[in-house]
Amino acid sequence: MSDQISRKYRRVVTGHDAEGRAKVIIDDLIPNVSSGRPGQGAHLIWTTEELPVAFTSDSDDKGAREIGTTIENGSVFRIVEYAPGVSPRNHRTESIDYAVVISGEIEMGLDDGEQVHLKAGDVLVQRGTIHNWENNGAEPCVIAFVLISSKPLVQVGRAVG
Repeated sequence: MSDQISRKYRRVVTGHDAEGRAKVIIDDLIPNVSSGRPGQGAHLIWTTEELPVAFTSDSDDKGAREIGTTIENGSVFRIVEYAPGVSPRNHRTESIDYAVVISGEIEMGLDDGEQVHLKAGDVLVQRGTIHNWENNGAEPCVIAFVLISSKPLVQVGRAVG
């Protein structure tokens, strides 16, 4: 991973004590950082494996695990950093993705060739479309993503992969 992709993010997770009162169960720097391509770093914050979510255990760190992009019937919360010149990767997720650009600027490319310029403060709702992230700027771009599992995309009566 690039030296530019080395920020640390504090993660605070709440839960319950034995009497059912609220408490902080995790307060740390996000330990799980992965990279799916050169110039990109993903900080996994939390995941769930079912919707709606059941709060049954405070003992499992749902951010300290290896996962793919999404979790079927679940959710994923991560912060992703894209260095200038990040390697392109067109992809589609089986999820509805809520994104908030925290810092920097980035181009979101769609499979029809459309490019959308996003900058700090912009928000995006990604609805199962093929897309790519390209950082053509001089500074890293940081985006917070929440991905919530969706049914497979169906168009013209057939599933789209």
